[in-house]
Amino acid sequence: MRIAIIGGGPAGFFAAISAVTNDPSAKIVIFEATSHPLDKVRISGGGRCNVTNHCFDPAELVTYYPRGGKQLRGAFNRFQPRDTVAWFQSQGVALKVEDEGRMFPTTDTSATIVDCLHSAAIKADVQIRLNTGIKSITTVAHDENQPTFEIQLPDGVAARFHRVLIATGSNARGYRLAEELGHTIVPCVPSLFTFKVTDPRLKGLAGVAFENVKLTIKGAAKRKLTQTGPMLVTHWGLSGPAVLKLSAWGARILHDNDYQAEVTVNFLPEYTTETLYRKLPAIKEQHGKKRIHTGEVLPIPKRYWTRIVQHIGIAKDTTWATITKPKMTALVEELTAARFAISGKGAFKEEFVTCGGINLTEVDFDTMQSRKCPGLYFAGEILDIDGLTGGFNFQNAWTTGWIAGASMVR
Repeated sequence: MRIAIIGGGPAGFFAAISAVTNDPSAKIVIFEATSHPLDKVRISGGGRCNVTNHCFDPAELVTYYPRGGKQLRGAFNRFQPRDTVAWFQSQGVALKVEDEGRMFPTTDTSATIVDCLHSAAIKADVQIRLNTGIKSITTVAHDENQPTFEIQLPDGVAARFHRVLIATGSNARGYRLAEELGHTIVPCVPSLFTFKVTDPRLKGLAGVAFENVKLTIKGAAKRKLTQTGPMLVTHWGLSGPAVLKLSAWGARILHDNDYQAEVTVNFLPEYTTETLYRKLPAIKEQHGKKRIHTGEVLPIPKRYWTRIVQHIGIAKDTTWATITKPKMTALVEELTAARFAISGKGAFKEEFVTCGGINLTEVDFDTMQSRKCPGLYFAGEILDIDGLTGGFNFQNAWTTGWIAGASMVR
């Protein structure tokens, strides 16, 4: 069995390793267009590689995928983060758990993961051809049991394989090859990004962090998209886990609106505007003599509290007992329903995650085989699947790669 894997990223390497694990006689060739295989692994997680997430329940795991979760449910029942951890342990690589279930190698360097995958592939006699972009893939002859593909290489040489896996991530080259073999490509747009916001309430407050906020933007047909979590003020606007999660779920909406939108921020998500207003009499009674400018009454960072009190126009000598009803109403609105204009998409270190790719209805997730072209398989980010930050996108690569590799040699 001769198998060609197009793309030397995490999904491609893991598929090659899986194929040889299930059939040691399989002859595998990985074709990588650049001179740096596994480069995405090397630079991910700030150079530490967030390998996966410590979420071992497939039903919960799929909730971290804005697109593709439904299709991955069955796949995760076959290969999930627990299996990823076990595989790396079998190779002598220990993983550790950090905030929000993120799992990293205990060495704190992505080189550990790169070296592990590369060594496992070499040990399995997988041939790795670098600087070898594929010109075309054509079906030259096949029957139900033995599809045959011809691959045109850059040097003009043609090579034939029984199975082909395309695992080129969000690279346009892979989409072109898939389209030529009959597949539909869902247009790609960024999935993880920060919000560019220019607002006097945020000016000069870069570094101010909120432990938990609730963010809301309006979606299609008046549907609201909401996420909660930590948020950070940056030099260009808003970032942090809550923003990144909202950007993922709202990726297409924001793209279609040219990243012009309004985000509503509730800085006290345990309250609504109404419930916070009802709490005010108790606050005024308990803290009546305190000046509002001093803060300390509600869990809002001091720098931001000072800014919004100034923004509303509350005098410095105003106490909780003497604040007027209009000013109190304005303060409650700023705390529970502050509106900010998003004017663009900011930079983020993991912005190479995209949504879009191979239409998922055209792939059999039991095998990762194409429903359009027998013998053709897909794995990783080339599929229209994207996960939130936290190791979920790599888990998609490990799961779909492992299943594809095993299926190709059956």
